[in-house]
Amino acid sequence: MLSRTGRPLSQVLFGPIARLCVKAHISADAVTIVGTLAGVIAALTLFPFDHLTAGAWTVGVLVIFDNLDGQIARITGTASKWGAFLDSTLDRVSDGAIFSGILVWAYLWADPSYQAAILIGTLGALVFGAVVPYARARAEGLGMNASVGLAERADRLVISLVAAWFVGMEWGDWIMAVAMWLLFIGAVITVVQRMMYVYKQANDHSNDLPKE
Repeated sequence: MLSRTGRPLSQVLFGPIARLCVKAHISADAVTIVGTLAGVIAALTLFPFDHLTAGAWTVGVLVIFDNLDGQIARITGTASKWGAFLDSTLDRVSDGAIFSGILVWAYLWADPSYQAAILIGTLGALVFGAVVPYARARAEGLGMNASVGLAERADRLVISLVAAWFVGMEWGDWIMAVAMWLLFIGAVITVVQRMMYVYKQANDHSNDLPKE
């Protein structure tokens, strides 16, 4: 939901920065790769070492700047299927690093009263969160649409990073448990929604075929 509503705002906020990157001859692919590497390093170092507040802010800023590559590509007229593929693939790497970092944090630092809940919820959010974009990509590869669902990438990132920030501010580890389970359940619901949506399209398509 946030990924759809936040695009106009990101264009206003990062348009000037994108134009500066173009003037500096920084390509969209370079921004994608460097941003991903920085995000992965931040998530896999700050979270596991119990620097949740710093990790949430650092990763959050890097995730926001992920909008730059698309804007640079549009300004320079270099938007391509390769760029879209690279961006989507590295987004999955970034997401995996964030949830992996939280998993390690939970194992090493979480309050024992909530540790099991956080570990299970985070693992479920990681696994089903990866299935959400795969379901859409697979549907589109088959000529159908699956752009529906309760929790998309932006929603998952905002919830996980805000939860990390609050826990880092010593508001209680229970916040992380609630957040991870919300993401886990939301991802499961989104996968089911997309499966049902594609199932309906597939049936409608088969009913349109001429009868022999």
